[in-house]
Amino acid sequence: MPKLLLIILDGVPWRNWRRLFGNLEGWVASGEARVWRMRAVLPSTSGTCYASIHTGLSPPVHGIWGNATRRRLEFPDVFSAASGAGLKTGAVTHSFWSEFFNRYPFDPVADLEYDEPGGPITHGRFHTMTGDSGYNQATPADPDLFATLTLLAERKGIDYGILHSCTLDSLGHRFYHDCAEMDDACYRIDEQLAGFIPRWRAAGYEVIVTADHGQDARGHHGGTTEDQRDFALYYFGAGTGPGRDVLLDQLQLAPTILGRLGVPVPATMTGAPFLT
Repeated sequence: MPKLLLIILDGVPWRNWRRLFGNLEGWVASGEARVWRMRAVLPSTSGTCYASIHTGLSPPVHGIWGNATRRRLEFPDVFSAASGAGLKTGAVTHSFWSEFFNRYPFDPVADLEYDEPGGPITHGRFHTMTGDSGYNQATPADPDLFATLTLLAERKGIDYGILHSCTLDSLGHRFYHDCAEMDDACYRIDEQLAGFIPRWRAAGYEVIVTADHGQDARGHHGGTTEDQRDFALYYFGAGTGPGRDVLLDQLQLAPTILGRLGVPVPATMTGAPFLT
């Protein structure tokens, strides 16, 4: 079964994916990638979406109501299912993911970097964005994040890895989306990411590039509008998917990932996989 890397670029609405990510769209045009529209859960808030992405559960079930709700989740998730099946997992993400799926609270000294063969996250590399403000986003450089995931793939041999970047979400809250600053930011991360996708594919990984939620013209998300909820999902791999016009549900992502990895899907994940 294939290995898989999930790339989450936080807070990018559907319209910006399709008009500003020229490299990803070029691969779609050439047939090397496919793209679908996916809709986030409600509320379309970051922490809530992170929990749903990996558990396949809606917020009323997993109980993460927003970014202030932090705890170790008690439900089966992609990390625990994959590691339970004997696979190596890796995460290069915001510390939310470590708290939800490994241990809470997050201890920067113990948890910024760890290698724990017995844990759900075998190899963790995290950042916190501590002290972020309107003047300082406190986000890591995205090429450094992409390189760190590549390091876990090539040196640690992970079977499943997730990367999560907050750069575009933070810039969207600061500048909003219909502006030259966001055009430039999307252009730059598209170019930076494009340099790594062929390397990951050559190493045998299927790749999904997507977001956790969208963002509206005032830089907001959490509510119900399509701009706040809808984003693109790009897939590089051999799986068979639905028609291009099918709207995907975010709750389908966890069982789809496990299906591609050849891992049994927990009974709690009731969404229908969209790749076979």
